[in-house]
Amino acid sequence: MAGLGMIAVVVIGGIVLLAAVLVLWGIGVYNALTRGRIAAQGAFSGIDVELKRRHDLVPNLVNTVKGYAAHEKQTLENVISARAAAVRPNMGMEERLQAEQGLSGALGRLMAVAEAYPDLKANQNFLQLQGELSQIENRIAGARGGYNDAAQGFNATARQFPAVIVARMFAFQDMPFFQVDDPAQRNAPQVQF
Repeated sequence: MAGLGMIAVVVIGGIVLLAAVLVLWGIGVYNALTRGRIAAQGAFSGIDVELKRRHDLVPNLVNTVKGYAAHEKQTLENVISARAAAVRPNMGMEERLQAEQGLSGALGRLMAVAEAYPDLKANQNFLQLQGELSQIENRIAGARGGYNDAAQGFNATARQFPAVIVARMFAFQDMPFFQVDDPAQRNAPQVQF
């Protein structure tokens, strides 16, 4: 009997030890996923700073172009509505990224329209705004790369077995990538003097 009692104690001890190891492993995976998500969100905040600068620049750019290209009303309205969509509060990450892509496209079309107006292209205020926009777009591209790297790391961790079990258990969602869907938007606007 003493032998059976000893075996039962060892088995129960082993089960408790295994359960403790699994709990500690789960806590470690949960913490790694949380760190990954926070890193991706932090990287997105770097993009957010540049997007805010771009949002602030758009009205000045539209007003400058409006003086020279008043009959390009549709293009100007598209830029204004794309900016309004991009600055709406309480958007989810996917919706926000789509709105920013729309604004990038509208700004690209605005720069293409500006090319048709030699007086506008010679305007110092427009040249300054165009240069600022180009710098902002370059910084957004750099920050986008950092964010996408962090999102990729998080997504890879969350999808790998056995971490995927913890990710699903605690409803960790994939982080979306900040991509430029329109091939015409793949480069920052060209500044030509």
